[in-house]
Amino acid sequence: MTDFLVGLPLVLETSNAMRDNRDRSGKWRILILHNAYQERGGEDSVVAAEMGLLTRYGHEVEIYRRHNDELLQKSAISAAADALWSRQSSADLRLLVQRFAPDLVHVHNTFPLISPSVYWQASALRIPVVQTLHNFRLMCPQAQLLRNGAVCEACVGKLPWRAVAYGCYRGSRLQSAVSAVGISLHRAIGTYDRNVTRYIALNEFCRLKFIEAGLPPRLICIKPNFVEAATQIAGARSRRQGGLFVCRLSLDKGVLILLSAISALEDRISVTVIGSGQLEGMVAERLGDRYVGFKSLPEILELMRSAAYLIVPSIWYENFPRTIVEAFASGLPVIASRLGALAEVVKEGQTGLLFDPGQASDLAEKLRWAEANPLEMLRMGRNARKEYEELYSPERNYEVLSDIYSQALSERAGNVGDNGFHRSSAA
Repeated sequence: MTDFLVGLPLVLETSNAMRDNRDRSGKWRILILHNAYQERGGEDSVVAAEMGLLTRYGHEVEIYRRHNDELLQKSAISAAADALWSRQSSADLRLLVQRFAPDLVHVHNTFPLISPSVYWQASALRIPVVQTLHNFRLMCPQAQLLRNGAVCEACVGKLPWRAVAYGCYRGSRLQSAVSAVGISLHRAIGTYDRNVTRYIALNEFCRLKFIEAGLPPRLICIKPNFVEAATQIAGARSRRQGGLFVCRLSLDKGVLILLSAISALEDRISVTVIGSGQLEGMVAERLGDRYVGFKSLPEILELMRSAAYLIVPSIWYENFPRTIVEAFASGLPVIASRLGALAEVVKEGQTGLLFDPGQASDLAEKLRWAEANPLEMLRMGRNARKEYEELYSPERNYEVLSDIYSQALSERAGNVGDNGFHRSSAA
């Protein structure tokens, strides 16, 4: 794998003949595009995991990455212009395609520096594009369908002007307007349905939500997140105790709900909290030594092997937390909000328990039941491990991902629109 940042040297254009002489062993050249966040998050981990997976199966992988630290050197006007249409990213992509000659471009995040301009550039160069839908930014300027601590679908399937009125993105009407204009502009010029060959939704709930927002159903495939082989945990311990919360310590992750539930149980249960974030001080004050701060993945997995359940009390439509896959791989059942995809991934009474979202009293009741029924939780943990092996292992994930790539490559091979851009035909 090679990481190519901005400022690439000028290279000669790759001819079609050079593409034809490429290795015919069934391996692909895949160019990954990702706009990294200032604070490393779940999307960044997924990108790294998928790159490792593809490389392990013999594909050539390179990445074009821009990092949000660049924003510190940009004016507000320049940053806004980049978010709408980045000439730099478009030019960089053309140079990368000329040098690397990828079979396919896989985009993860374009906001705000890479921008949707890369979709058009890839199409002009006749390269199929696969886009993973990690969040809801194509329909929601705030990207989470969350406002004032509650789910908000005011902009789903509509022009997102309400987000501007509410200042949904970072509490700023101006920044919300930039995001909303970008969404509206690229809908109007057909960016999302003309220039993306396949979308990857992480579950059926998210797939249906994007269809409701206007994406063509035939373009959306489902591929969940997975856990790399190095983090697989064989089997489940017969003796487990206590709960575990592993997440960013922020309002959207349901931290206040968790603290209220623990308080309602008057310390009759033990929950270990791992993470950092804006609510770190409050969590440390309320939980004392039960808050252990940030931990590395190996340390987290070790704690998962001995815990009785993982708690995921999010108050927004989580797309697919990798923490749940790590828990399932560890034979750890999950107690989660009955909300969005969480209610799809965590099967009530089979791989965990569900509680009414935002309701600390209901969460407390589920925690009380889990503590009183350890054998049932062990059974659910065994089911969770089996679910992982069937659905979320690297091997299974590669099968699904390679099938999506094959669809994209096959469809784009013989479908070119009158204007020179490739068009997807009905599946």
